[in-house]
Amino acid sequence: MSKYTSFPEPNAEDQNPFQDPSVTQHSSTTGYATLDLYNPFDNKTVQPPPPYEATVPNAPPPAQTPPNRTTPTEPRNYGSYTNQNEDSSALGSYVPPILQSTASPPGDTQSAVSATTAELLKKQEELERRARELEKRERELDAHALGSGASRQNNWPPLPSFCPVGPCFYQDISVDINQNFQRTVTIMYYYWMFTACTLLFNLISSLANFCVDVSGGVGLGLAILWFILFTPCSFVCWYRPVYKAFRSDSSFNFFAFFFVFFAQVVFYVIMTIGIPGWGFSGWIVSLATLKSSVPVGVIMLLNAILFTGQAAMGVVMLKKVHSLYRQTGASFEKAQAEFATGVMSNQAVRQAAATATTSAAQSAFTGAR
Repeated sequence: MSKYTSFPEPNAEDQNPFQDPSVTQHSSTTGYATLDLYNPFDNKTVQPPPPYEATVPNAPPPAQTPPNRTTPTEPRNYGSYTNQNEDSSALGSYVPPILQSTASPPGDTQSAVSATTAELLKKQEELERRARELEKRERELDAHALGSGASRQNNWPPLPSFCPVGPCFYQDISVDINQNFQRTVTIMYYYWMFTACTLLFNLISSLANFCVDVSGGVGLGLAILWFILFTPCSFVCWYRPVYKAFRSDSSFNFFAFFFVFFAQVVFYVIMTIGIPGWGFSGWIVSLATLKSSVPVGVIMLLNAILFTGQAAMGVVMLKKVHSLYRQTGASFEKAQAEFATGVMSNQAVRQAAATATTSAAQSAFTGAR
């Protein structure tokens, strides 16, 4: 097997590993006091092991000081204290050319800012005016696209599908009304609902008064009549005109609203007074009923308070709509023109006029013969 190995055969000299030169050299030095020099099993010499002698580390080499330079240095003159101050002040007052071109006094800056703000506000007003014109044109185009015979599907009043009577009007404030007038039209719609609820409460208070005093039957009958009459008529006679006035900027509808709503507000004041026998639970009737029946009198007093709020709110809304009417540019001349155009465009009116003209012409021809 030895011929197949790459390791040489051991010699006789290599039998003792302690005969290695590095080991013998290390063990021969007397400076090291280790256990290699002490054999406790040696019977010839029985003596304690030699004392330990620590090796003294070599002293570090002395630091070499750099050689002194004999080249003289030239003293530098940094100037006096006054010269330094002058230089720093000159540096602080230095303004680059770019900043010098853009620098301006505070007064000029404020005037420039105010001029820019005024110009931006003017542009914003112009954009808002154009937006209103575009919205108006869009509504006109939608109306023309529907055609004369076509109309949008009615959605008011919102009746259930099983009801035999369908909706009578189309109403969508967010679509038909300009955004600047949507709040006013919405308030008018809620005001109409408030008046309807007040008339219903008047009917209930009149019924309570009739239960206490049988002689109040006339007032109960009139209360029923006012509720049945005013609830739909107020919607048709003054709410729909103001809705159509803001929808199509119609001067004729504005004047119709002012005429009818002013008369309605006057009637609300009469309701608030509460004349006996008129079917209104106003202040006079409520205070008179309070002497005979306290519970019924309290109910009628609540109704009188509702009538008062209704009349006050009516006056406020009348002034509000009138102020908006002046902003829209409507006038009495436009109302007359719209009325004439509307009357002449009505098919029934035109047919009646044609019939009257024909009959007049025939009678005139017969009389001439």
